[in-house]
Amino acid sequence: MIDLKGKKIALVHDFLIQYGGAERVLETLCEMFPDAPIYTLLADQRMVQEHFPGRDIRQSSLARFPRFFRNRYRLLLPFLPSAAEALDLREFDIVISSSGAWSKGIVTRLDTYHIAYIHSPMRYAWDYHKQYIHELALRGKRKLVARLLLSYLRIWDREAALRPDCLLANSKYTAKRIEKYYRRDATVVYPAALRLFEKFGRKDVSKSAKKREYFLVVSRLTRSKKVDIVVEAFNKIGLPLVVVGAGPERTALLKRAAKNIQFVDFQSDEHLAELYAGARALLFPSEEDFGMTAVEALSFGVPVIAFEYGGIKEIVTPGETGEFFQAQTPEILAEGVRRFLVKEGQYDEERLRTSVSAFSTKSFQESFETALQQCL
Repeated sequence: MIDLKGKKIALVHDFLIQYGGAERVLETLCEMFPDAPIYTLLADQRMVQEHFPGRDIRQSSLARFPRFFRNRYRLLLPFLPSAAEALDLREFDIVISSSGAWSKGIVTRLDTYHIAYIHSPMRYAWDYHKQYIHELALRGKRKLVARLLLSYLRIWDREAALRPDCLLANSKYTAKRIEKYYRRDATVVYPAALRLFEKFGRKDVSKSAKKREYFLVVSRLTRSKKVDIVVEAFNKIGLPLVVVGAGPERTALLKRAAKNIQFVDFQSDEHLAELYAGARALLFPSEEDFGMTAVEALSFGVPVIAFEYGGIKEIVTPGETGEFFQAQTPEILAEGVRRFLVKEGQYDEERLRTSVSAFSTKSFQESFETALQQCL
């Protein structure tokens, strides 16, 4: 690693409220920079204690808002840009931001190097602004205000992306979106997506690994994740399905699900490893810039049935490590499941595991160090 002796380093992450793929990347950065404090807009103390114990966590001014708003942080959307800009990072020589939206917009001193690891350009401002307004079912003045707000966010997001000294992207797909929306080049550094397997996959995590019984979804339960089409498809197919996740759509999905579908909340890493080990295939119905859960599933020898769009095409090879379906509808997804069932016995578990070897923690650290050297 390059010599950073005497350099004061800080990490910045959008939110520390829910644990997901971006937070696994942050964990790896924490291991690389053990003394760096973590700045964030809002943090949930239980999540921090579980996944970032002992770290110096510094929240933005939003932490002083009433609990009602902090628990519904999406209501704070108009305040998020200014909250990110107000983070005081003057004491640091190097700032590394982990950003899906806001952290890249921090303001640093002229002689501070800012390296931004981009998980995704702001999706609801760029790709899905019309769909986002439609899903909110807004009418009249509220719809007009929402359009004006999203237009402002696009302008802010574009300007914020000019502030870092260099941009890193979690996939080639993300790098292309960065080039299109921000007019900047980004170096691809694939995330450390094998942390779960590296921790539990080499152990006999579950006897169920010898008998794969169900299909699996691991996702936040929001509209954009398209878990509803999986539920509708498996209502008709009748095969056992386990849905791991939480979110605002959980109640609606429970009401629509047949008896063959089981819902469980987000699990500990050890239990999640057991669930992967017992799965026949992972369903991946949403468009994502990378696809952390797909890599995790493959590392446990589980094929992936995925929507053929986004960063997933850098992970899954159809016919070898999974199957693609071409439209986000229950019928087309069900057809993808049927094609998988025909080929199920042909998948080689060792081939599945080795296909994602490039996404190890060691590979991420080496690639990140190289990119950091080039930036500095």
